[in-house]
Amino acid sequence: MSSMVVTANGNDSKKFKGEDKMDGAPSRVLHIRKLPGEVTETEVIALGLPFGKVTNILMLKGKNQAFLELATEEAAITMVNYYSAVTPHLRNQPIYIQYSNHKELKTDNTLNQRAQAVLQAVTAVQTANTPLSGTTVSESAVTPAQSPVLRIIIDNMYYPVTLDVLHQIFSKFGAVLKIITFTKNNQFQALLQYGDPVNAQQAKLALDGQNIYNACCTLRIDFSKLVNLNVKYNNDKSRDYTRPDLPSGDGQPALDPAIAAAFAKETSLLGLPVAAVPGALSPLAIPNAAAAAAAAAAGRVGMPGVSAGGNTVLLVSNLNEEMVTPQSLFTLFGVYGDVQRVKILYNKKDSALIQMADGNQSQLAMNHLNGQKMYGKIIRVTLSKHQTVQLPREGLDDQGLTKDFGNSPLHRFKKPGSKNFQNIFPPSATLHLSNIPDHKMALLQMATVEEAIQALIDLHNYNLGENHHLRVSFSKSTI
Repeated sequence: MSSMVVTANGNDSKKFKGEDKMDGAPSRVLHIRKLPGEVTETEVIALGLPFGKVTNILMLKGKNQAFLELATEEAAITMVNYYSAVTPHLRNQPIYIQYSNHKELKTDNTLNQRAQAVLQAVTAVQTANTPLSGTTVSESAVTPAQSPVLRIIIDNMYYPVTLDVLHQIFSKFGAVLKIITFTKNNQFQALLQYGDPVNAQQAKLALDGQNIYNACCTLRIDFSKLVNLNVKYNNDKSRDYTRPDLPSGDGQPALDPAIAAAFAKETSLLGLPVAAVPGALSPLAIPNAAAAAAAAAAGRVGMPGVSAGGNTVLLVSNLNEEMVTPQSLFTLFGVYGDVQRVKILYNKKDSALIQMADGNQSQLAMNHLNGQKMYGKIIRVTLSKHQTVQLPREGLDDQGLTKDFGNSPLHRFKKPGSKNFQNIFPPSATLHLSNIPDHKMALLQMATVEEAIQALIDLHNYNLGENHHLRVSFSKSTI
């Protein structure tokens, strides 16, 4: 594919006519339209940060447009897919993102100096090894971080946010060492400590003002005056990840009196932020538990829950009724979440209901599996109106069409923080095999994605003897 290089300087930004088509071929350069007039480079860069490294930006101020270049095409594809499910907003205005016809941005540095300075500062924060010297950046968002501890307040908490959810979200930006959660002035708050102030800086830049779930649970993030947290107990209110040996205490918030005092002072200094209007901010819809995932390793962000809490039941149709079984659906959908129950419909055996552990897992499974081929047929995956999958009444034989997998030992995402969260990828022709005796892992390249899906269904949990059960996932690599 020939690479098309665009040069942008003051005169020839006329070339950027907004000629990009919605369905254009993927490119690592994205074309962003309908930007609010006063929007800053930092705000546009922040749209791309959760998906990977942003390598260039060109603002076309007069046209309310911008071009954003990401380090890889994969990151750009993930970003476009994500924002086609969730309309991005800047300053409460919807904006539009699509692939650009340009394959690379070559910007004239003298005219694009301010953008370059912002980019440099953000990159310095991201890579943590380049000092912020020599860049004069007016954006407050990229001032160097003071403390590795963040103070987090959650507004509009219509849906519970747990310590584990916070750990999932913030781990994306670096190793989280300690978290203390508590309720103050009727608001859920947390103190979260990273190993490095740069990680705290990056998390604040990307997450402040974002929603954890659609239209609720808005993150308000500040640097704390504290530089170290003293956690006494590991329980659902506080956790020191560096000290698994701590007692669980009596479940009371493990808040050191000194911390409590510093907190009272800090809160009164800052004044509590006013709750944002629900839905006014674009939801980053950072997934809870399992979905955190798509995120981590590949720098992806999981898909939003449909509503706070999300719909856990999927309707899968156009199945090959001769071949499909509850077990095969459990195995395939289990790649994206912990399947609780599967029911193949008695009167319509090409359709099934699948209940996932939470709404984010069902959303993730739908986004990755809708339109894939299983047993030779393109399956359709949508959210079901049902809240749960009913089991047949005692003693009623439904020919094995309904199965309860609630206690299955094969769930991949039971353990909070499991590394499986970091290895969720879309179906691909390359499979990752692990848990093989003597060898740590292997990659297996199939001819097509359909064959890989079939192989995963057939081979996952295959007994290799000596209590080794093969573990199969989709890989992001190709051989």
